[in-house]
Amino acid sequence: MPDASNRPAQATTQASVYERIGGAAGVHALVDRFYELMDELPEAWRVRRLHPESLAGSADSLFKFLSGWFGGPPLYVAERGHPRLRMRHLPFAIGPAERDEWLLCMRQALAELVTDDALRAGVDRAFTEMADHMVNTEASDVRGPAEAGRA
Repeated sequence: MPDASNRPAQATTQASVYERIGGAAGVHALVDRFYELMDELPEAWRVRRLHPESLAGSADSLFKFLSGWFGGPPLYVAERGHPRLRMRHLPFAIGPAERDEWLLCMRQALAELVTDDALRAGVDRAFTEMADHMVNTEASDVRGPAEAGRA
């Protein structure tokens, strides 16, 4: 997901991913489960430490981004402009471990909530591409939001 044009593949029926995933309720469920897993899984501690103590703001941003990226209402763009994902994530040291932990949480959330195998596979491919694009260091670093501005 390097930019908004790199959306998950659409079905031949032309139904958007947003519609196929269940609209706003489906996107909310995915985002909520993703962040629950980030809090629950010990294997996700590095990526969790990159987030603020409360995940509410992160969940709101991800919901708004995914809404538009999945082909629904462009809530994030309307509120904040172009996502510029890589630029917005540059203050955080994101290495292969953080990428893999993020994907672990998202893949589990997708597996639990998206029963359409083809849809899940397409969304997973898009998330994997996006996560690879976010990597900005070879080393893992556990600086969180408060420390990200200090170097």
